[in-house]
Amino acid sequence: MNEEYNSIMKNDTWELIELPKDKIPIGCKWFFKEKFNADGSVDKYKARLVAKGYAQKEGIDYEDTFVPIAKLNTIRIMIALDTQQN
Repeated sequence: MNEEYNSIMKNDTWELIELPKDKIPIGCKWFFKEKFNADGSVDKYKARLVAKGYAQKEGIDYEDTFVPIAKLNTIRIMIALDTQQN
């Protein structure tokens, strides 16, 4: 948990701010997972801190959502199209 927390803080993933008086904080939950080697022995332990986004209400807690995720194949296609079209 400490490694995950330190990683979050190091990467400026989020910052603590004062909560407005008329708002209720959204909770979070820790998820733990074991990663295994091919022989079945434990390789490492993973911890992830996840916000309980299902508790939010559109138009009240948020207006818009955006997650900038692209698969490597999509990036390759975009580069190939760009190269082909000069």
